Amino acid sequence: MAAAARAAHLLVDDSPSIFVDPLAQTFLGQRAQELLGFHRSYGGHPVLAGARTTAVTRSRYTEDRLAELAREGVEQYVILGAGLDSFAYRSELADRVRVFEVDLPATQEWKRALLVATGTKVPSSAVFVPFDFEQESAHSLAGHLVRAGFDPGRPALVSWLGVTMYLTREAVGQTLAVISGFSPGTELIVEHLLPVGLRDEAGQSYAEAVMAAAAEQGEPWRTFLSVDQMDALLREHRLNPIAYVQQREIIDPAGWERADALRPFNLSVLARASVPAH
Repeated sequence: MAAAARAAHLLVDDSPSIFVDPLAQTFLGQRAQELLGFHRSYGGHPVLAGARTTAVTRSRYTEDRLAELAREGVEQYVILGAGLDSFAYRSELADRVRVFEVDLPATQEWKRALLVATGTKVPSSAVFVPFDFEQESAHSLAGHLVRAGFDPGRPALVSWLGVTMYLTREAVGQTLAVISGFSPGTELIVEHLLPVGLRDEAGQSYAEAVMAAAAEQGEPWRTFLSVDQMDALLREHRLNPIAYVQQREIIDPAGWERADALRPFNLSVLARASVPAH
């Protein structure tokens, strides 16, 4: 659904695009027509427009920060819950950054087959790290990464988008504890959802609609954190919070003066934190 939102952004919404993912449509494979058809026919619907807004703003923020860190010499990028992320297959930065895609084994098998079917070249810089957050201890994540070639002695950027709401707070904390053991200078960008009472009207409506759909598909949303709660969780696991960014702040205010249906709303927050010197 996130890939469909990124792909639909280039088809449904006005220029300038907030985020350009030219491979997203390809990665939808045989479902492209079906999934993009919804956006083409009902693109102004708050849920579909909200999905596009969420997908493109979080990707824009994360990849902008990765570009900054790469200029500073960071050469490792870990994507937790990579799904159909296409960074490694389209970005010039992939020539300079080793990309570790972490996801469920079945999801990665599906993606590998899709890459073959679409003739998408897998660069030598892209590494698949099969990992089941529910079946394996979070503490074993570091070992999986190291065996895949990750250097824990060098800084990295870790992105964790669209995942924490599906996990328990305990599971989120366990993963944060693992990341805090990475090299000082490592940064984390993690998305979390605000609880009821801290959302605006659009955020609440979106949450109610998408929560119901997610629960029906057997993937209920479990964890909601205020900025203060996420701040405390990061500090508890020895990470230094740097910034908390909502959709409205990711692009210049003029960028939100749009004729299409994209509007920022208060539901998801991107927390950026770093691993301090030990």
